[in-house]
Amino acid sequence: MTIFSASCLLVISLLTMLPTSHVHAVGLIVVTDSLHPIEAPLDARVIMLDAPARIEAGLTAGLSDDASRSAATVRRRLEEGGNALQHRIAMAYQDVVDAWSLGITTIPAVVVDQRYVMYGEANVSRAIARIEANRQGLAQ
Repeated sequence: MTIFSASCLLVISLLTMLPTSHVHAVGLIVVTDSLHPIEAPLDARVIMLDAPARIEAGLTAGLSDDASRSAATVRRRLEEGGNALQHRIAMAYQDVVDAWSLGITTIPAVVVDQRYVMYGEANVSRAIARIEANRQGLAQ
């Protein structure tokens, strides 16, 4: 599944240079997209890999064939969205970088303590239970 456009790759490369303390928080991270819905606990961090593309689609919806008019429309939409939109865009791309940094290769993915990953399980509770069972087996 390819979710990166040329502009996405530029933003991602720039974001990788930023310090990201929240990436190193221990806990539960669920990585998915809108085609693979999940129900995650409230304390889970949910990374939606297609969030940047969905935001970009909203910004570019219904644009004119005239490049300068389209550019002006996108600028206006960005300005109207203000800091909240800028924050959503930055966090969406940061989430993609974080998933990449975790080495996620398949979705949905449930990550516990940034060390244990269960791929392909949409039931987060079942994924956590399987991870815990495997962790206990490794500890013995």
